[in-house]
Amino acid sequence: MDKKNNGKKITAAVVGANGYTGYELLKLLARHPSVERVIAASRSNEGEKITTLYPTLEPYFGGEVFRGCGDGIIKSADVAFTALPHTVGAALGGSLYDSGVKLIDLSADFRYDSLALYESTYKVSHPRADLNEKAVYGLCELNREKIRKADIVGNPGCYTTAAILALYPLIREGVVQSEGIIVDGKSGITGAGRKSDTTYSFCEADENFKTYSPVGHRHTSEMTEKLGIKSLSFTPHLLPVKRGILQTIYARANTENYARIEAAYKKYYSGEKFVGFTAEALPETKHVRGSNRCLIGAVIDKENSLIKIVSVIDNLIKGASGQAVQNMNIMLGLDETAGLPLIGEQL
Repeated sequence: MDKKNNGKKITAAVVGANGYTGYELLKLLARHPSVERVIAASRSNEGEKITTLYPTLEPYFGGEVFRGCGDGIIKSADVAFTALPHTVGAALGGSLYDSGVKLIDLSADFRYDSLALYESTYKVSHPRADLNEKAVYGLCELNREKIRKADIVGNPGCYTTAAILALYPLIREGVVQSEGIIVDGKSGITGAGRKSDTTYSFCEADENFKTYSPVGHRHTSEMTEKLGIKSLSFTPHLLPVKRGILQTIYARANTENYARIEAAYKKYYSGEKFVGFTAEALPETKHVRGSNRCLIGAVIDKENSLIKIVSVIDNLIKGASGQAVQNMNIMLGLDETAGLPLIGEQL
């Protein structure tokens, strides 16, 4: 795929391009004004036409095929996105980094500052522990300056993106207490990835609503580390919709003055294109579906001394692929909004 654009030209590789996250990356990169070429790689679809799996990509990828994940051409990329399971992401991504390719890893492998916390959470040994200290956590609005200088970025999880963006300003400004926080998360089915598990089939998920991993979910430790708190209670739920995350968060209030809530969000997110504060008009998943935005609203429950926060994102875009492209833009000195949708598909 070749495009004629003015300015910097980039070759990007997507490794693990056959999943939902991989598809979104291909779609976003294909339309990116600075990306001249996209290399799509997949272990299970090697040699198959990209458009056989995803006919919608025909205008951009024509007769191109999926490369193998070990194909040397991947190392010719300026930046690589590894949309692979944990440990696989670091092992393959590490070899790309060794070849001089900037790496954005969408697994959990480079998200943690603490190797011990990562290994205890995922019950594995880190395959490239030597690279972990070089990695930057890619939550763009809170870590932008570090991302600018990074060669390895650990792209955050979808639940964690929605929770951390919602809680970080309030915790840092002392608006809420850091103990006793409850994060009640709900995700569309694509959050589980593209798999053949019966649990995520239409007949099992449609007209149903369920909780899963109510204790010890892996994203909990990612949230606590990045928020700088000891603990929180996180419960994920599976919504019978394709995409979207809505989290209702309960935190003990240190104030009944709503102006302090507004001031905290304004301090951290004023001028941000991809994070918006909706005040007491609580956001809905349809407001962000198809966009790279996170919308946050909050109300004060005076009777129970709580602040209730609602945070919504599209799990495949701001919760994964869109945020990865946002990280690429920052790392490569591009317009941060380039190639990224700002308007949600409300209808």
